[in-house]
Amino acid sequence: MKPFLFFLFLVLSPLSPVFGQSTLLESVKKNPGGSIEICNKFKELNSKGISANSDKAIKYVAKKNKLSPVDAEIYSIYVIALYCDEII
Repeated sequence: MKPFLFFLFLVLSPLSPVFGQSTLLESVKKNPGGSIEICNKFKELNSKGISANSDKAIKYVAKKNKLSPVDAEIYSIYVIALYCDEII
């Protein structure tokens, strides 16, 4: 039984990031108000010459949404794509 569980873990573990990304996308879609707030923060940062991909922007998104830095970066990409494509 243990070898089967180990095999199952190995097979499914590469899929877990895909499931996580889908969850992040759904979070962005379900919270347009929060996404627009993030867009406004990105616009503010852009006006100061700071990119939405900067550490400062990613830390803001991570803290606001209680995400890891990697998930915050993915979340930011979804927000930009869906709500504020003029952001750089």
